Amino acid sequence: MHQPLVFIDGDQGTTGLQIHARLHGRDDLRLLTLPDAERKDPQRRAEAINSADVAILCLPDDAARQAVAAIVNSSVRVIDASSAHRTSAGWVYGLPELDQQQAEQIAQAKRVSNPGCYPTGAIALLRPLVTAGLVPTDYPLTVNAVSGYSGGGRAAVERHETPGLYAAQGVLVYGLNLDHKHVPEIQQHAGLSHRPVFVPSYGSYRQGIALTIALQTRLLPAGVSAAHLQDCLREHYHGSRYVQVAPLEHGEATPMLDPQALNDSNNLRLAVFANEAHGQVLLTAVFDNLGKGASGAAVQNLELMLAAMA
Repeated sequence: MHQPLVFIDGDQGTTGLQIHARLHGRDDLRLLTLPDAERKDPQRRAEAINSADVAILCLPDDAARQAVAAIVNSSVRVIDASSAHRTSAGWVYGLPELDQQQAEQIAQAKRVSNPGCYPTGAIALLRPLVTAGLVPTDYPLTVNAVSGYSGGGRAAVERHETPGLYAAQGVLVYGLNLDHKHVPEIQQHAGLSHRPVFVPSYGSYRQGIALTIALQTRLLPAGVSAAHLQDCLREHYHGSRYVQVAPLEHGEATPMLDPQALNDSNNLRLAVFANEAHGQVLLTAVFDNLGKGASGAAVQNLELMLAAMA
């Protein structure tokens, strides 16, 4: 029985380490790991990528582009966890729940771009609603999200977790120039005609995301209510293994969002909150930025590929 060879390029970074841990000990595949002395050797990395059945790139954007350019073996399949190819032609977007065809497209693709952590939640909420015509493509959207500091990568983890190196702060809001690299990804894959405003932040905890998108019902098509939005999401994700849609919540007696509630899983929980008296709706997503937002999503895409290769 053929055991596919999987090479994780950048397996010492935050995402790479998580992917390696999720795949360690499996007997249905072989993991290729380079010795420390060879990890930054371009020739050795190129040889490793070209010898693999599937290469998972956990690299900065420029390094990911260079890695792809080094591929000469046409049978090598790639899952890129960087943001280098998320809006590129010829790359399949690695969110299997995007629509009914996406999982099969990922399974057959040679090039798959793993979604960004924040876009995973935003697109999962918006894409079904925009496609159904319940949220206009030109709605003036603002996406707010807080992530654990591991979203900043290995350097951020070391800053926060090395004793005496960093004075912890509650929340740091960033992306204030309104030009965050995730915005084109959200716009394209959510089906929006205009750029949304995206306001990300880091909390002083390790991992987990809580993301919110506020809507005014007066700006939605006539007759569209929170119940319609919730029904659309529930129908879209019916039967999904990893995405759950919570019951519609009304009024003040609603739970608070815990960004760490789904840590160490590949799950994504969506919910709709409404105050009908004020004509306001809040779309929410909770998930692990290192799970469904990164390594878990990469392994999910790998599973689809491996099943097609069997």
